[in-house]
Amino acid sequence: MSHRLIPALAALAVATPALAQEVNVYSYRQPELLAPLTDAFTEETGIDVNVAYLEKGMVERLRAEGERSPADLIFTVDISRLAAAVDAGVTQAAESDALRENVPSQYRDPDGHWWGLTTRARIVYASKDRVDPSEVTTYEDLADPKWEGRICTRSGTHPYTLALVAAMIEHHGEEETKTWLEGVKSNLARRPQGNDRAQVRAIWAGECDISLGNTYYMGKMLEDSEQQEWANSVNVLFPEFEDGGTHVNISGVAMTKSAPNRDAALQMMEFLTSPEAQEIYAAANYEYPIAPGSEAVELVQSWGEFGADPLNLMEIADHRDEALRLVEEVDFDG
Repeated sequence: MSHRLIPALAALAVATPALAQEVNVYSYRQPELLAPLTDAFTEETGIDVNVAYLEKGMVERLRAEGERSPADLIFTVDISRLAAAVDAGVTQAAESDALRENVPSQYRDPDGHWWGLTTRARIVYASKDRVDPSEVTTYEDLADPKWEGRICTRSGTHPYTLALVAAMIEHHGEEETKTWLEGVKSNLARRPQGNDRAQVRAIWAGECDISLGNTYYMGKMLEDSEQQEWANSVNVLFPEFEDGGTHVNISGVAMTKSAPNRDAALQMMEFLTSPEAQEIYAAANYEYPIAPGSEAVELVQSWGEFGADPLNLMEIADHRDEALRLVEEVDFDG
């Protein structure tokens, strides 16, 4: 069987590094999203892939296991989680011509510790009935009093929100970002709560007119018969920073510091970053592949075109602590 899912982390410890014909993965991404990739990699190379799905505690697990860790690669989403793994010292640099050719510079660690696979844009969902799409052009505009009582969003301390706030800091500095956060808070229709889909449901229910969310949730809602009506009640809009582009976040891969099967793991990283593999991965979760020449699926393309913010994502990750402090200072969730 080409894809073997191992739900218990302890089970990976029985892997035999000497065989060097397997790759062991710790993943925050669901197994069903990885299966098409791992199956294709095994079919092409004959190297088996063992996946342990984790809900939390990946860095802590790797630290505890140390050099004994059976994990070769980690899969995760959000730049803050990738940066946290690097900062914790549980990754190592992995470089090759193929990786550099397949992953644009803004979507990889300058030191080669993590490499992007797909992106998702942090966009505005807007009521088709109550919002003219031309009204939403920038993230800065969300603090305008015209939106008073009209915005829904998830918690300010969620990684997706913190990444956007961190990007705002990189563009405008702490003082202006704090003012912006205060403005957005004053425009909220309700206390921050729920996930991105819950915000779209609130728009459909008339509780607010616009919300922040990731692009892929539109695809997720459209494939759910109970949520299609929510999705069909909103437009997908791509705001930009006044001096940049549309904020994007990332799913990525990194090689662990222990990596008992390093050569096979590097081979898998090169496979994962190929345009063909990125398109498979992106299609599974309605995301955007980033390799030159690759394309998103037709449904994702139908939501519209946008220019991604050119900031290197590590510049955003560097402001995460500041972003959290500002969110707490303005009591955004209060």
